[in-house]
Amino acid sequence: MIEPFKRVVRRHWPRLRLRTILLLTFTFVAALPGFGALFLRVYENALVRQTEAELVAQGSALAAIAAVEWPGGGALPVRAPPELGSIDLSLTPILPERPDPLPDPSAGSEDAGWSAKLAPVLRQTARTTRASIALLDRGGRILIGPAPGSWAMLPEVRAALAGRPATVLRRNDAYRQHYPLEWLSRASDLRIHHARPVLVGGKVVGVILLARTPRALVTGLMADGGKIAIGIVLIFATLVALSGLLSRGIVRPVEALGAATRAVASGKGGTVDPPPTTAAVEIQALYRDFATMAEAIERRSRYVRDFAHAVSHEFKTPLAGIGGAIELLQDHPDMAAADRARFLSNIAADAVRLHQLTSRLLDLARADMAAADAGAATDLAGALRRVADAHRASGFAIALQIAPNLPPAAIPAVAVEAVVTALVENSRQAGAGSVSLAAAREGARIVLTVADDGPGIPTGDRGRIFEPFFTARRAQGGTGLGLPIARSLLQAHGGAIDLVDTTEGATFRVTLEAVAG
Repeated sequence: MIEPFKRVVRRHWPRLRLRTILLLTFTFVAALPGFGALFLRVYENALVRQTEAELVAQGSALAAIAAVEWPGGGALPVRAPPELGSIDLSLTPILPERPDPLPDPSAGSEDAGWSAKLAPVLRQTARTTRASIALLDRGGRILIGPAPGSWAMLPEVRAALAGRPATVLRRNDAYRQHYPLEWLSRASDLRIHHARPVLVGGKVVGVILLARTPRALVTGLMADGGKIAIGIVLIFATLVALSGLLSRGIVRPVEALGAATRAVASGKGGTVDPPPTTAAVEIQALYRDFATMAEAIERRSRYVRDFAHAVSHEFKTPLAGIGGAIELLQDHPDMAAADRARFLSNIAADAVRLHQLTSRLLDLARADMAAADAGAATDLAGALRRVADAHRASGFAIALQIAPNLPPAAIPAVAVEAVVTALVENSRQAGAGSVSLAAAREGARIVLTVADDGPGIPTGDRGRIFEPFFTARRAQGGTGLGLPIARSLLQAHGGAIDLVDTTEGATFRVTLEAVAG
């Protein structure tokens, strides 16, 4: 079940940058304390409003009962508008502890009978809801309450006497801490006071005054522990998901890339697996760059191995000949003069061969290590004329076909002349009677065509002519390094050389970059 889910995730995983992953992770972790504090504040405010709503409901019910019990009966309104909570711990001002009532012993006999009827109801309600409930007459004097007197000076009572229900927050000087973490609460030392007018025939005949301490934050947390535990589990699950995001986007791809690096370094492998689709964009780019580098290293390693093998083979033959001739000369001091001269001639020829190989290997090394000259600009027509004049002087026919307005080539003149000279010499040594050099522009590049009228290159050898040391004229002193040197020189300056498939003679196509502008 997990693997199909992983496949779906990989297919739809967005391309995320490393900085985006880190920003999301750090932002979420940094916001956790703020989320926690905000949650506690919102939760505690909800507890306070819940208490306010309970007091409003109790006051509304008691006011309705008091209106019905009013002497002569009272007509209740058919529909009362809904009341919304008005208490907010952050915005509502906190008033001092409710003062003791002011002395005012006067109370109407009519009110006394009314309060006697309501006393059992108020006592039973207070015992059940644990709220403090008082009944005031139309002048704010206490009919049922903690002590005789008047609370007409309280702002909530004044509002109720004017016909408007009012809720206020007051300090609770009798508060004592009951739980170790109760200091986290902002409402633990507060009481909610609600004043509700008793309306009969549209007139205020009394006030129901209720007060209660809101439910403590710790108590609420304990009561809603299951819901809070679910929230904590969700937060930890989100952290685990973010950890998985970091692991899949950064850690695991880097570990895999490290393993591939060690494999390449040990020579056990030259390929790199494609980057995971869940990896960050920068990690994927690093994978591609590393794969390119590993491929180049492997290609260069194969080239070095093959080159070392070819060098060993090429040097082994003349060295073996020189060693054998010297051994024969040492073993036969009385050798005939003609035989001695022949062996000495063989030694000289092998030494010349070794010298040629060494010289050409140095040329190939310089060509492989050549760097592009950013300021190179060669007049191709002039370079080709110099090569043609040098060979015409020795009696070899060269024809030139140079397009007009040919731009300069972005390659040093000496490199152009070396490549063209090598191709002309190959044609001459292969038995060609003439060579044609044609130069023309194709877009942003210059194409140089070198064609001869010689016997051409056998079909079986055409795929190997650019391999080092491959030559069909080994007996005539060929080293097989001319074309590899020419290709390396051209590649170093952004050029290329290819053999054109023809039925007569040999034709090479040399592509050069033109100087911009």
